[in-house]
Amino acid sequence: MAAGRRRGAGAVALAARGEPEPPPPAKASVATTEVVRTDLSDTRTLPGTLGYGAARPVRGAGEGLVTRLPKTGAAVRRGTPLYWVNDRPVPAFFGATPLFRRLDKIGLRGRDVTMVADNLTALGYDIGPRSSPAARVSRVSRVSRAKPLPGDVLTAGLRAALKRWQLDFGLKPTGTLDLGQVAVLPGPVRVGSIQARLGDPAAGDLITVTRAVKVVTVPVNAVDVGTIRRGMRVTVVLPSGDEIPAKVTAIGAAVTDGGSDGTVPQVNVTVTPSKGSDVKAVDSARVEVRFTVKAREDVLAVPVGALLALREGGYALQLPGGKLVAAETGMFTRGMVEVSGSGITPGLTVVTSS
Repeated sequence: MAAGRRRGAGAVALAARGEPEPPPPAKASVATTEVVRTDLSDTRTLPGTLGYGAARPVRGAGEGLVTRLPKTGAAVRRGTPLYWVNDRPVPAFFGATPLFRRLDKIGLRGRDVTMVADNLTALGYDIGPRSSPAARVSRVSRVSRAKPLPGDVLTAGLRAALKRWQLDFGLKPTGTLDLGQVAVLPGPVRVGSIQARLGDPAAGDLITVTRAVKVVTVPVNAVDVGTIRRGMRVTVVLPSGDEIPAKVTAIGAAVTDGGSDGTVPQVNVTVTPSKGSDVKAVDSARVEVRFTVKAREDVLAVPVGALLALREGGYALQLPGGKLVAAETGMFTRGMVEVSGSGITPGLTVVTSS
């Protein structure tokens, strides 16, 4: 009370001297925000290179000299000549198993036989009934209980189809295939570069091939690649600033070693644009790829500054009157946090520090 009288007397004295009376202290303003219902996502943008991907060599086999080579950039299709040896065309077959032996006897079994059967069938030739991997187990296999060789059996029907294809392709219809008579590739590709010269031995690195379509190669830290999956939809930002849809089509198995300069091991992720026409005018360029690695739809959220850490652990939201409401937290992204709990509803006004 005495302090109040002293402040009052001072104010009267100031007024008597003609000085203005000081204003009363202002109440501190409190920043507030509202709980909103929204979708949250966590995106990561990484640099990548647009092109045809890594080149892989094509090595010839067998005897003879190279007499004709394809042009760089040429598309390679199944059953079409890839190069010529001794002026005979060597066609491209697609598959995962190369021709590793001479196929000349009915009854041979193996994945190389399966590769030939798959290609002749794809080219429209009737190979007759196919044998399953479990069929025709040899007597030795039955006695020893050894597992049969995987793959198809070279049947009379398959050999007859091979003869018809050889005749149509302009080759001698022997019904047999030898090393170097076909070039087995993983699928449709394009010629990346020419390594051999005319007159070189056929048994050597002849050309390189790349993917047939343009892709984006993105190096991703090995510790982060687990958040990326095949089929994931992403956005590619071109040098022009245009954004085009794409998806992850491959995740490399090889991990690059980290360097002594502190760089971390990385894995190459392949991203394929949804429409090839979107990158038709771009030959090779540095681009950015935006991955959405997390997504939460239709959740309640507030700015991170609205969270109040409790001394006993956990979090709460503070109402303008001072009351605390316990809050469970979920995803954090872009300055927002997912919240839930009793009493937390859309439109609820809470105190925030920002």
